[in-house]
This record gives sequence, structure tokens and C-alpha cells, in this order.
Amino acid sequence: MSDEQVVAAKYRVLAHVLNERTRRLWAGAEARALGRGGVSILARVTGLSRATIHRGMREADDPEPLDPARIRRPGGGRKRKVDLDPGLMTALERCVEPASRGDPESPLRWTCKSTRSLAAELSRQGYSVSHTLVGELLRELGYSLQANRKTREGTRHPDRNAQFEHINKKAADSRRRGRPVISVDTKKKELVGNFKNGGREWRPSGDAEKVRVHDFIDPKLGKAIPYGVYDIGRNAGWVSVGVDHDTAAFAVNTIRRWWRGMGRAAYPRARSILVTADSGGSNGSRLRLWKRELQKFADETGLTINVCHLPPGTSKWNKIEHRLFSFITKNWRGRPLLTHATIVNLIAGTRTSTGLKVRCVLDKKRYPTKVKVSDDEMARLNLRPDKFHGDWNYSIRPRRPATQQEK
Repeated sequence: MSDEQVVAAKYRVLAHVLNERTRRLWAGAEARALGRGGVSILARVTGLSRATIHRGMREADDPEPLDPARIRRPGGGRKRKVDLDPGLMTALERCVEPASRGDPESPLRWTCKSTRSLAAELSRQGYSVSHTLVGELLRELGYSLQANRKTREGTRHPDRNAQFEHINKKAADSRRRGRPVISVDTKKKELVGNFKNGGREWRPSGDAEKVRVHDFIDPKLGKAIPYGVYDIGRNAGWVSVGVDHDTAAFAVNTIRRWWRGMGRAAYPRARSILVTADSGGSNGSRLRLWKRELQKFADETGLTINVCHLPPGTSKWNKIEHRLFSFITKNWRGRPLLTHATIVNLIAGTRTSTGLKVRCVLDKKRYPTKVKVSDDEMARLNLRPDKFHGDWNYSIRPRRPATQQEK
């Protein structure tokens, strides 16, 4: 076996454990052991330059050897582009600055420009950089990729926390007395038909559900309006899927159907209901129709309807959002909502490990919009504002005793 074959065999065994420094030291030692022609043999076997092999030979004899923790002496190796061209970092900052977000003094900054577009812009300015290097430089400058975060809730009302404490106190008192506490709201309206629905579901590989490209409403199928009632104490939900308009009459009729279909049997001795709702939408605190329809419901059932509205801009704290609607969205993710029946079945099939059960019905009634409630009608309501924020907290009592059949 020739010297070159012997060295090649050794290198095959050691190559995967050698770093830059140990490779040149080993190559220098082997070249010296081979004598004349050894440098040429090592250069062919290892691919190292002759200068690197000679440097390995010199380092072996150096009276002041390199620190074992280092691979090369300080200042050695190829210089970084930012060191060779100090203007590169400044040019990158100028490219990013117009699209920067947040406090310039903050340690975390971010940009919506991609690294490829930034690299292309720098190339047009005469800098030779790759998108990978741009990403590294952005991280050095304190930038990172970020998504939007919902944190701004609009004007913060000074009594916001006090209202939440008021709601919690009334809810705890109602539950202690065995009275129902419900959270109500309208879920996002959905297009009915073969439209894309967010999320993914398990299907045979390569057999994705084919849906329409454009989300234009189908005049024949229309849309679905899910309005929900969530019973906080029993962890149970009721959803009416409307086909017309999201009005206060539709909202209260959903509460009425929940009471007849679920609530009355669960709370046979209840004489009042606590309703927690947002301050806007079809159950808004300023909506006259909402209060008039609740009065009708109270008159029909003999129940006192206590209402507490969440402060403006705090709808995400509504219990129904994260205890009912979020699980419905998960249950139908990735499935086109082909018909109203499909929507009803998917909502009714929603279950959780904590015992959530949901009943769902289709509401085909028509609910006209722009219904006016006169001052005289408002004056006839048996509405009693609470001492604390009567605009948010009030009770509506029946105007006449309910008959046994109505109860």
C-alpha cells in the first residue's frame, strides 16, 4: 500500500471528528512524517491548501500554542461583509425603517418586509448580500418575525373593572340561589354553500375538499346566523341558526326557545334569570327593541330578567366566546358548510372533555329590521335600573302574573 493510500485510509477514519484546527495540525504532522512530497500528498487527500498544511506544521512547533478553545488566532478567517463594508448595516436600516413598527428604543423591533425583498433592494444599491445574511443582520439589529396581536380594546371605561366585579358578584349570588346564569351573543355569520372553511381535517392524502374560489353569497342558500345561549352553571349550550337578520327579536326568541327547550326543565323553581351580554349588536345595552322583547318574554313566563352588559370593547371576555363558540369553530374546521342542516348537525355534535353539550335548532322565522320602539312603549316597560350603572345593569319584571300554562 502506498503512502498516499495509507494517509487516505487514516483521513477517512478521522475526518468526521476533526475540526478546522485539528485537521490542519494532523495534516501538518502527517506531512512532516512523510518527509519530501508529504505536503503534496496531504493536499490531495484532505483538499487543504498547501499554505494551510504549512501553517499546521508551524503551529505544532509554536512555543506559544493557540488557546485550546479557539480554532484560529484572533483576526483569522474570512472577514464578515459588515466588517468589509461598514455601510451595509446602515443601508439595511434605511430599507427597513419606513416599515418599522413599535418603539424605536424597544429591544424587540420587527419589519413586514421579507428578507428576499430586502436583499434585492440592497443588491440594487450595490451590496452583494443573500437573503440568509439579511435575516442574520436583522436579528442582530433586534428585529424578529411577528404576527398581529389583538390587544387594543378601544377607549377604556373608568368603571370597566368595577362592572366586571359587579357581574361576578351577581352571577355568584344567582348560582348560589340555584338560578340560571346565561351568557348570550351572536357567533360570526357564515356563508352557506360549498365555500372554503378555515382549518384542516383528516382526509385521504391528496384528496382535499374542493370548494369555490370566490366567496360570493349564494342567493338560494343565503347565510347562517348562529345566536347562542351558554348556561354557565351547567356547561350547556343552545344555538339557534337564523336565516334572516340578526335582530333583537331574533336574540330574545333564542333565549325563549332555550328556556322552553332546556332551561325550564333544568331550573323548575327559578323565578329569575341573569343574562350577561355584550354592550353592542342585537343585544346592545342601548337597543330599545332588545328591552321590549325581553319584556314580552318576562310577561310570557313570569320570570324576572336581570341583565348585565359587559363594558364596551370587552366582548372577548364574554363567557360564551371561549366556552362555546370556540369549540364549535374547532368542530367544523376544514368542512364546507354546505347546507343549514349541515351547520345545525355540526353545532349539535360539538362536545368537549369537560362535558359541554350543545343543542341546535334552525330558526326560519323572518325578523324585519329597522323596527322602531316609541317612547310610550318604553315608558310602559317594567324596567328597573340598578343603582350601579343602570345603563348596563337593569331588571325587567313581568307586568302581570304568568298563568300556569305560560310557566
